[in-house]
Amino acid sequence: MAVSIKSAREIELMRDAGKILAEVHEELAKAIVPGMTTKDIDMIGEQLIRKRGCIPSFLNYNGFPASICVSVNDEVVHGIPNKKRIVREGDIISLDAGVIYKGYHSDAARTVAVGEISKEAQKLMDVTKQSFFEGIKMAKAGNHLHDISNAIDAYVSSFGYGIVRELVGHGIGSNLHEDPQIPNFAQKRRGILLQPGMTLAIEPMINEGRADVVWLDDDWTVVTEDGSLSAHYENTILITDGEPEILSILK
Repeated sequence: MAVSIKSAREIELMRDAGKILAEVHEELAKAIVPGMTTKDIDMIGEQLIRKRGCIPSFLNYNGFPASICVSVNDEVVHGIPNKKRIVREGDIISLDAGVIYKGYHSDAARTVAVGEISKEAQKLMDVTKQSFFEGIKMAKAGNHLHDISNAIDAYVSSFGYGIVRELVGHGIGSNLHEDPQIPNFAQKRRGILLQPGMTLAIEPMINEGRADVVWLDDDWTVVTEDGSLSAHYENTILITDGEPEILSILK
């Protein structure tokens, strides 16, 4: 496994890409209202990316037909935007987006509420987001990759939620997906040693019910097998000599 160590110049470009993506997410979340379609969300997201001089990472990536993955309620990830799919009050929506800035990617996901949502849905979203922050407490040089995985699992499992196993985080840089793969569930092996200059996309995908998922006939959209809600939270981070730096969040 060849995990790339980024140069100072590459890190600066990835900082810029991350800041742009964070801004896109902030604006996109504010734009969502009941009655719009998932295709509307995708079109707004693409406009926000392009007006900042970036290219959408996901558009046509392995054939994916949109710029934003828009996954509603029991859809875990990779929801294909559709002009017939209307979002409604009480829905939760995972927005997964990536940008390419001067040849470098940033990747981040947020799960957002449409109007008033249930307490159960809010708790799932909160736990999913916090599990990311629990994981990156271990994202320090000298620790091992799976220390991140184990920390996410320990936190999420205390709530009885299901952790998706078929989909994992990943390295990122001049390619959207690079080594290493980063599971969100506990591992027996320690994984690689973390080193300064590594850039990683950490992305817990958490189900309110069981962990099991299935792919729909479009070969992209992943849904919970039991129909329970799912939430997703992701950021691109940098391993440093000290605390990890979150690149895709507004400081």
